[in-house]
Amino acid sequence: MVALIKAAQLLLSLSILVVLHELGHYWAARAFKTRVEKFYLFMNPGFSLFKKQIGETEWGIGWLPLGGYVKISGMIDESMDKEQMQQPAQPWEFRSKPAWQRLIIMLGGIIVNLILGFAIYSMVLLVWGETVLPADKIPYGLEVDERLKPLGFEDGDQVLEINGEAPASFTEIRRSLFFDPVSSVVLDRNGERIELAIDTDLGQFLVDSAIRRPFGLRVPAVIDFIDPGSGAEQGGLLAGDRIVRIDNNSVSFHGDVLDYLRPRPSTAMDIAVIRGGEEVTLHCTTDSLGALGFLQKDPFTMTEFVLDERHYGAGQALSNGLSLAWTTLEEYVLSMRFLFSKSGASQVGSLVTFGSIFDAGWDWEIFWRNTAFFSLILAFMNLLPIPALDGGHVMFLLYEMVVGRPAPEKFLERAQTVGIILLLGLMALALGNDIWRVITGQFG
Repeated sequence: MVALIKAAQLLLSLSILVVLHELGHYWAARAFKTRVEKFYLFMNPGFSLFKKQIGETEWGIGWLPLGGYVKISGMIDESMDKEQMQQPAQPWEFRSKPAWQRLIIMLGGIIVNLILGFAIYSMVLLVWGETVLPADKIPYGLEVDERLKPLGFEDGDQVLEINGEAPASFTEIRRSLFFDPVSSVVLDRNGERIELAIDTDLGQFLVDSAIRRPFGLRVPAVIDFIDPGSGAEQGGLLAGDRIVRIDNNSVSFHGDVLDYLRPRPSTAMDIAVIRGGEEVTLHCTTDSLGALGFLQKDPFTMTEFVLDERHYGAGQALSNGLSLAWTTLEEYVLSMRFLFSKSGASQVGSLVTFGSIFDAGWDWEIFWRNTAFFSLILAFMNLLPIPALDGGHVMFLLYEMVVGRPAPEKFLERAQTVGIILLLGLMALALGNDIWRVITGQFG
């Protein structure tokens, strides 16, 4: 059921983005009296689920849920309609329009996605506001991945400064330690000031080490939900129990509990919990994966975590939405530097990865935040100078505007074919990575 809910959210999100992206091309084309022959949500090789001719345009829905497209008359695109291109150019065709008009038509989808990302973020801030955990109000410090401990980090560390500047929030700590060129980190460790000198690219180290959650919150092990039929249920654990000890080993935090359980599949153990102010000891058995079958309570519902609730008026929402969109796009562009390495390529994900970031329930705030994020990604990816993408067409149009003549049609056809092959190869890599992650249980 969780997978279906996430898949439905992903499908709805991408459908909204694809339709509006293609409308950007459509509106620009019609503004310059260019004929649009087809407008499709999803691809339709062989047949369509739905189609209707309205004026000069066939509107339809394909059966293959991979993007969508508009077919503009007189343009070399993924349809590879060579027969049309061999006919004399007509006034309503793309190739008959001035280069500056064709450039605007090709940028139409990208511009819509950029505006949409900013608009959605602004709407989210206006409707839901923003919840922030201040960096100086993290009660139990950070939970650090074991592979980062040789660099000097430890569980419970409080981050005071990164490169000489105090971070404002927990989110800023995580973002800075991944995206920024970090040279020094100042920590508070049990009241002692510790300064770490970082002599490696921390972001690249995280990618190379495949660390998906380098810095988390250290959270008390409080149970929120018990899986029916699990070892937790059979042993008598209840929602609200706080685990404090397993087999006489002190395990006060959720991370400590997981570290103890994972290497012990199908193992019986004594678990001490605090229930109603009293300590109770229960006898439970892990499953074949070393899990008891319970969900951890959300730390942001615990009284120890004092959150900063921010609410915005229309003007503030627009301003902060623009800032959030810019920061998100900037961070995504910066993360692209990791792609050009073996470890970075292994992190490329397909629709399975995109779907995994949605909420297990249907949370509209998370849905719209993810949709805004995807919109900005779609804009950036389409701007890349790769034939078969909008950016490839833009590249050749800029060449035409500088040189004064278009690139030869034969060259454009071959470049389009190469671009399609590159995109198919990238899709195959992404899908292969996700299949491996599913097999190895990396999605959790």
